[in-house]
Amino acid sequence: MVDRKRRAPPGLSSTRRMGEATEHDMSDALNYLVKARPQTMGHYFRFLKEAGSQLDPKTRALISVITKVHAQTERGLRQYLKRALADGCSAAEILDALLMAFPALGLTRIVWAIDVILAMDLPEFALDHIGAEPAWHDLLDAESLAVGETRRIDREGRGLFVFRDTSRFRVYDSLCPHQGTNIPHLALQGETLTCPKHGWVFDVASGHCVAEGDAPLREHECRTEGGRLLAFW
Repeated sequence: MVDRKRRAPPGLSSTRRMGEATEHDMSDALNYLVKARPQTMGHYFRFLKEAGSQLDPKTRALISVITKVHAQTERGLRQYLKRALADGCSAAEILDALLMAFPALGLTRIVWAIDVILAMDLPEFALDHIGAEPAWHDLLDAESLAVGETRRIDREGRGLFVFRDTSRFRVYDSLCPHQGTNIPHLALQGETLTCPKHGWVFDVASGHCVAEGDAPLREHECRTEGGRLLAFW
């Protein structure tokens, strides 16, 4: 007699099951392999780096997004989607890349990817932002922020952290580069910002990740004009 409880639902391929396992276990699995076989894994990561050495960052980023969609790994898609945006890919370019990969991905995977993107609530993918040209946006009165102070603000559907030191301002996206978690103001302690989901810690003076993770906060170009602080996106 067939144990129906152990059978996969109709239409659930081995690829999908593998993707789901990867989503939950890949990070721990890779960490284990790096520790258990450091030399072998070192060769593997060098191969991946060299294989894309002739590609520009945006092309590499788009390929990475497509591979995560093909494997249906939500955690990976969230991470590499943020990296693609940080590398200069627009939302329109990401959508076009997914549609161009239709022969390999199929409609089901593309719809799955869009569901993940919508759940991330990224301002770049808002319908009124798609295709919009980047522009300067007014943030605040520059003198209202004291030297050494960090403030979280919301502007035009986008969460931002603004930091001021003795010589300049820095403006960061509030979305964690790991999986797009929107970091709240309560996560700020002194000059460190800790993502509440997985504990990535960032230095607000530089935007660098200083613990747990390996990617910096996304920084927006900024300038002062007429006493106002402006940011570009």
